[in-house]
Amino acid sequence: MSLECRYKIRLKSCTQNSEWKLRHSACLESVIEDLGESKLYMVVIKSLECEVGWFTPQGNLTMLLVITADSHLHTPMYFFLSNLSFVDLCFSSVTVPKLLKDLLSAKKTISIEGCLAQVFFVFFSSGTEACLLSVMAYDRYAAICHPLLYGQVMRNELCVRLVVISWGVASLNATIIVLLAVNLDFCGAQTIHHYTCELPALFPLSCSDISITVVVLLCSSLLHGLGTFIPIFFSYARIVSAILNISSTTGRSKAFSTCSSHLAAVTLFFGSGFLCYLMPPSGSSLDLLLSLQYSAVTPMLNPLIYSLKNKEVKAAVQRTLRKYLL
Repeated sequence: MSLECRYKIRLKSCTQNSEWKLRHSACLESVIEDLGESKLYMVVIKSLECEVGWFTPQGNLTMLLVITADSHLHTPMYFFLSNLSFVDLCFSSVTVPKLLKDLLSAKKTISIEGCLAQVFFVFFSSGTEACLLSVMAYDRYAAICHPLLYGQVMRNELCVRLVVISWGVASLNATIIVLLAVNLDFCGAQTIHHYTCELPALFPLSCSDISITVVVLLCSSLLHGLGTFIPIFFSYARIVSAILNISSTTGRSKAFSTCSSHLAAVTLFFGSGFLCYLMPPSGSSLDLLLSLQYSAVTPMLNPLIYSLKNKEVKAAVQRTLRKYLL
């Protein structure tokens, strides 16, 4: 793409903000590179993205509607799960529509403003999900280790407060990260070796010193990641200890089934997330697949995990269908 075309696309933004134009020389427009040269590889990716683009919103919207409509699910656990479904819906909406558009289009571009907006919402959605998974681990700890006091511990006021804190902490973290990206200088048109605007993928494109930015991003990611993962670890350590102290096999199986869905969701999210952000970016196919699994596949699988392994959700779906459709 010629400089004239890039300038024409960015003309409105450049005339409104000359400082932005000077900083980002000729109004940078990043070109998102194809995920692969093999036609078969692209067919597989397109098929996967069509499935994710369809099943993710359908699955999470169904969970939201069922939890809202069925009074049997108006409990702390499902209140947190409804928020998780909403976050998963937002998370996939940040990246999947743009990816589908790029896969079906010959022109794969994104503006600076669009790229920074994507960076913010990716970190905001993933940060909120990490906080909610941590809160849900505490909820499972209270339910299994202190069942008689569960109603007193997980009061409605506390549940709402924990959710608000989760959204607030994630918003603050995402704002700090976007401020880091805004201060980066880019020189001319660049190619992002990624299917979305991930901040680590932008670092090699910057012509400014990124050493401080990398350190701040690493500290922020570690603080947020470990700050949400450590409570999960200690909650499950207490849960496992409590389950092992149960004498009957039936009791152990029932106690474990109440947290197995959450444990599967935690493993998927934190496993791929730590690999995605703690490994040095290389632009390889492994990086792309990890990021795809982290931001697109996991939000699709969460509704399946919680519905297929949860008898209460299955029963609620049946009651809702009979109530509104039959």
